[in-house]
Amino acid sequence: MDNRRVFLKKAGISTLALSLPYATTLSAMQTQNEDKILRVAIMGLGSYGTRVAEAMKDCKRAKLVGVVSGTPTKIADWQNKYGIPAKNCYNYENFDQVKDNPDIDVVYMTTPNSLHKPHCLRLAAAGKHVISEKPMALNAVEGREMVDACTKAGVHLLVGYRMHFEAKTLEVVRMQRAGDFGKTLFFQGLSGFIIGDPTQWRLNRELAGGGSMMDIGIYSVNGARYMLGEEPIWVTAQESKTDPVKFKEGVDETITFQMGFPSGAIASCLSTYALNYLDKFFLNGTKGFAEMQPSTGYGPIKAWTNKGPIEREHITHQTTQMDEMAAIILDGKKPVIPVDGEEGLKDLVIIDAIYEAVRAGKKVEIK
Repeated sequence: MDNRRVFLKKAGISTLALSLPYATTLSAMQTQNEDKILRVAIMGLGSYGTRVAEAMKDCKRAKLVGVVSGTPTKIADWQNKYGIPAKNCYNYENFDQVKDNPDIDVVYMTTPNSLHKPHCLRLAAAGKHVISEKPMALNAVEGREMVDACTKAGVHLLVGYRMHFEAKTLEVVRMQRAGDFGKTLFFQGLSGFIIGDPTQWRLNRELAGGGSMMDIGIYSVNGARYMLGEEPIWVTAQESKTDPVKFKEGVDETITFQMGFPSGAIASCLSTYALNYLDKFFLNGTKGFAEMQPSTGYGPIKAWTNKGPIEREHITHQTTQMDEMAAIILDGKKPVIPVDGEEGLKDLVIIDAIYEAVRAGKKVEIK
């Protein structure tokens, strides 16, 4: 018995802990784990960065502790509003110094698309986890560089797929996977709005990498994949433009695209900056259907199936997203729908193929 006590003491395990029921001990361990808080710095203090910051006020597992911005006045405003200490504030020239700051776990990049890759590589080199807004990069080549850099550095690369945690979305996905709709053979995704200020970065090819497809269109690309539960093997696509002054060369106004899947399922989708009221998903199977409208807006999401409406409490998407991402990073939780860099890379491969299909005017196989 004495030898056993000595062993337990060295191992840091008490005899009391071993005498407790397994479930009680496990519960205590989980509670201790849930006490950990993910400490977040936001890079890019624009409208979406502000939306994430406001949502995080209600988070249980994630806390805003730092900022990265090229605008000193914004930094000062955020310091006052969110109580951020000066030591956790950086600009785009010196944010590599975050490597010496143990009070920041992850940096959430809400910057223009073209900045995601270079900033991600610098953050990975600094040993910090990275959350990137979508699309993760300008193309699949850049996306692969980001994934590889974070893997090499041993840090997480996550993508801001907030809909992957939205309750009604998850219920439709659960029903599809359970076979409630039979064999699902058709998906429709309509994603669009009328974009405003023609001088904004989203209409700058160098910063955005394209037009509507590199912004709102990714929702239909990604939605088709998680709603059908498959990866597409081919795409066709067509571009149309009604305002070539506002939508210059290389900045797409409207793209209609189709995707084919191994099961024989087809997705028919629209991405546009020219029309409002386009936020709809429709999934059809041999035994039923699901429809969502709005399907990806900030909410509340509305969803119904052939069995009736889906009712779930609306929680601010970014609040749920950041708490769930905290669980992924801190606890190793596996989400129902992935949000890692490999998931972001799959969307980029498809978007590359869509642009190639527009240029070539023919079906493009996805390898």
